[in-house]
Amino acid sequence: MQIQESGEMYLETILILSKKINSVRSVDVAEYMGYTKPSVSRAISLLKSGNYVLMDKHGYLSLTEEGRQIAEKIYERHTLLTQFLMQLGVDRQTASTDACRMEHIISDASFEAIKAHALQENKKSTC
Repeated sequence: MQIQESGEMYLETILILSKKINSVRSVDVAEYMGYTKPSVSRAISLLKSGNYVLMDKHGYLSLTEEGRQIAEKIYERHTLLTQFLMQLGVDRQTASTDACRMEHIISDASFEAIKAHALQENKKSTC
């Protein structure tokens, strides 16, 4: 099943929230993303049916292995692209907003090239 950009955003949000709080519920996702509870419930249902998210009997969410892999990939892209844009002189808010758009559409090859370049630049600046 091919996951849509919005699904990637939900997975990334669950990952981010799980790093901050022990137990993530749909209401936490809704609050973090600024979406309504019914919208989040529908999205979580789709992610559950795609085997990306699990929900226990108390309503707590967790990522499946596949869901975690996607979330971590998107989160890495967001983080690195934000930092990269900031190094180019873009302010933090704009860099984060643009990275959020870019993280979903950039090819693996282009991202890996940017990542390699950014890592090379970081090595130069620490030497």
